[in-house]
Amino acid sequence: MILTTFKMMIPAKNKREALKIIRSVVLKIRDESDCLNCCISRDVENSNVIIYQEYWKSEEGLNHHVRSSDYRNLLLVMEMACTKPEVRFDTISCSTGIETIERILRTIRTEEKY
Repeated sequence: MILTTFKMMIPAKNKREALKIIRSVVLKIRDESDCLNCCISRDVENSNVIIYQEYWKSEEGLNHHVRSSDYRNLLLVMEMACTKPEVRFDTISCSTGIETIERILRTIRTEEKY
């Protein structure tokens, strides 16, 4: 799995337009077969910071997306940023859920008994 993250500080005057563009991209790519998820959020400490994330099943799916007009729209939003955007592509080889918390808590309880 590949996680793509864009963290952008968008000036207040451009925020509405930037969010409109990003939302349109989210609605389109969520339907792509290799897109596992796509989301937008804001930094709780600075509402001008937009965090955009995509989760891709394969590198091929990501490559196809990067060549699309939707991706060019994301690049336009990045150009609106008032500081250099943070862009990350993280490859995730394993993902777990609540069972990880349960395992750790069991380990702690076991250690406390001794």
